[in-house]
Amino acid sequence: MVNNMDPVDPREMQALQHYLSEYGQQVEIFSNQLQMIDEGRMEATAAIEVLKSIQESGGSEIVLLQVGGGTSVRAKVLEPDRVFVSIGSEVVVERTNADAVEYLKDRITEMEASGKKVAETIDRIRSQMNEIARRIETGYQQAQAAQSQGQR
Repeated sequence: MVNNMDPVDPREMQALQHYLSEYGQQVEIFSNQLQMIDEGRMEATAAIEVLKSIQESGGSEIVLLQVGGGTSVRAKVLEPDRVFVSIGSEVVVERTNADAVEYLKDRITEMEASGKKVAETIDRIRSQMNEIARRIETGYQQAQAAQSQGQR
């Protein structure tokens, strides 16, 4: 029979507390990453809607063009079928409106896949945190049981 009343090693408890804290920080980092992915997905979805609206209006629509510093100007889109798309590393390419929409849809798909992987990682870390928390709780219960037996 295994004796569950072995003395609890304080160093082990301290190490478990440290791991729990580290995992908590990892979850926070991954949660922030997940939030950024979600914001990017929502931004791309909004851009698709704007591009479709501009294309449907034939360029007769007035849009607000952000010029920085929280300021915008009203502008008329002269060529609704020509769109400049940033593809990363400060590289911008000109595409048709439809191609830009497809590019954004592909990016959304990529972001959703990345988000799913990050969410799975968060779930794995939380599962590990739960296991560590159970081990810590068991250690505290054993320490309390040993202490109460020592007082008798």
